[in-house]
Amino acid sequence: MDRQRARLMGELLFLAHRIPFPPDRGDKIRSHAILKALAARGPVHVATFGETDADMAAEADLSAIAASHLLVRRTISNLRAGLNALPSGKPVSLTAFDSQDIRHYIARLLATRPIDAIFVFSGQMAQFIPPSFAGRVVIDFVDMDSAKFAAYAKATAGPMKLVHAREARLLGAFERQMARRAQLSLFCSPTEVAEFRLGLGDPQVCVDPVVNGIDTAFYDPVGVGPAPYAGEAGPHLVFTGQMDYAPNVDAVVHFAEAVLPAVQKQLPDARFHIVGRNPAPAVRALEGRAGVHVVGAVDDIRPWIGSADMVVAPLRIARGIQNKVLEAMAMARPVIASGAAAEGIVAQSGAHFMVARDDAAMVDAVCALAADQDRAAAIGAAARAHMLKHYQWDAQLAPLLAWLDQPPALVPSAA
Repeated sequence: MDRQRARLMGELLFLAHRIPFPPDRGDKIRSHAILKALAARGPVHVATFGETDADMAAEADLSAIAASHLLVRRTISNLRAGLNALPSGKPVSLTAFDSQDIRHYIARLLATRPIDAIFVFSGQMAQFIPPSFAGRVVIDFVDMDSAKFAAYAKATAGPMKLVHAREARLLGAFERQMARRAQLSLFCSPTEVAEFRLGLGDPQVCVDPVVNGIDTAFYDPVGVGPAPYAGEAGPHLVFTGQMDYAPNVDAVVHFAEAVLPAVQKQLPDARFHIVGRNPAPAVRALEGRAGVHVVGAVDDIRPWIGSADMVVAPLRIARGIQNKVLEAMAMARPVIASGAAAEGIVAQSGAHFMVARDDAAMVDAVCALAADQDRAAAIGAAARAHMLKHYQWDAQLAPLLAWLDQPPALVPSAA
């Protein structure tokens, strides 16, 4: 469908809980790819939040792609959001991302522009959908956040167990309510779709997967320089991610305490590099343990991935598709992933990556690949070929764009 026809069908409002620039973390990579695709088909107006100085400095990038935009600095703390949520009976996730400025921007936009569709990225932004809006609504929940909080509740004790359980219950009810409001709801894996549909219990509500893609031109091992550790004794095991994110914190702490020592009994020189911004105190405390290097933020993640003997993704709590796994596979690195980290990635264990279902299997996989470098290289090469063939963003987003390009009369109405 050409750009002129898209304009005749109206304009689109894009709501995101974080500015999609720079695309340097999992949710931003997905929102950035979707926003670029939507902007290529017609005018897009964007309302979003910034949390850091880097976010706010990216406003020029947002302005270059959006027909109009509003970027709001989010300053409310998690504690304040929780206190606001208690008397309101709302999930903390909603009060943490509330904004009268965004509500006013949306009201002005709908009164002055031919907005025929609203695209919501991340469920908490669905609170901004005006009840009176008669156009199409798409909600990309990305992950099933209510299930994530249920997992947190199961894994914790004391007062936080009750806090997480409350969030799981209230957020789950909100997710189901908004899915019934929308014409189309999306998740980033078929597994998430199946789980959500089961809880929804309404076959009339349209819920589909849009699996994450990967920029294989950017994540290309050719021409990438070495990491600082290249050439040192190893093997070198690398984990990448946002290191104040609870599932990542849990993963690296558990790996350093329960898996790495067992690996080092067979491979004394094994090194574990934790690469990513904002290491939490529990992560920083790992520095100084035998073979552990807490790197923190880096300007370019690719050398750290490209020089790795293996990339490990030992997540015990995970939702949706793990971009860290796709990135490493695109960089032709052998990946050893937990069952949770591999969930939703259509690939063959033993051919495209290694899936380790428990700590003992993780140890065995690391030691086996370290002992057989030809096999490790073959898995890495097969992984990149698989990403090139099946995980390009254009292919992943094509069904969504085709749905949006239907005349509104052909799209089923909201439930």
